[in-house]
Amino acid sequence: MRYLIFSDIHGNLEALNALLKHIQKRKIDHFVCLGDLVGYGASPNETIQKVRNLRPLSIIRGNHDKAVTGQDSIETFNPVAAAAIHWTKKKILKKNAEFLGHVKKGPQVVNDLFAICHGSPFDEDYYIFGEFDAAEAFDYQKLPLCFFGHTHFPCVYTKRDSVVEGTFMEGSSNEIKLEKGVTYLINPGSVGQPRDRNPRVAFALYDSDQHVVKFHRLEYDLIDAQHKIIKAGLPPALAERLSLGI
Repeated sequence: MRYLIFSDIHGNLEALNALLKHIQKRKIDHFVCLGDLVGYGASPNETIQKVRNLRPLSIIRGNHDKAVTGQDSIETFNPVAAAAIHWTKKKILKKNAEFLGHVKKGPQVVNDLFAICHGSPFDEDYYIFGEFDAAEAFDYQKLPLCFFGHTHFPCVYTKRDSVVEGTFMEGSSNEIKLEKGVTYLINPGSVGQPRDRNPRVAFALYDSDQHVVKFHRLEYDLIDAQHKIIKAGLPPALAERLSLGI
């Protein structure tokens, strides 16, 4: 089966549209979303609607999803992120808020093949930023393969015996072949707000028959996304960072 693995859209409809247009020509058997549909961007309702219409879909919540639906506080959010949460709470439709409010907490298991989480297998809000963080996460991982989001960095962490190594996926396209006896933590990067200084849409495709994960980057209408943020009255910094990939 071919799985589309994507995460951290953050209300960026233009980025999501570019992704969905790209995969129209590809055979996707299952859609997998790792959370944070909202926050930062100016199109929360359109983003939620597009994602919830994907079939079949496995999805888990992110920390921004929780904050918008009142399931978590914004005390740990920086002022710009908090302002976006307040704005989204005012704009989100009731049906979409209800959908987000019922999205499951990670980790979850997809088709008995792999696990998905937003932050880490032991804490949905934990950031895996390096090999030390990954080593702790591996202690809680029950399957050889787990996809995670939250950091907005496309990367692969491996554990061979007791050795943990991390690799950031740079460039337009990368591919890894999964090996037997190796445990993997894989982040596809962010659809709507990449932070690896590459502003293009990031996502991954997992072929469970070939045991291959391919990382991809796409151009999108970034200018339109920025204009929407400014027009909506959201903090200008949210528009500026999109073009910088930070």
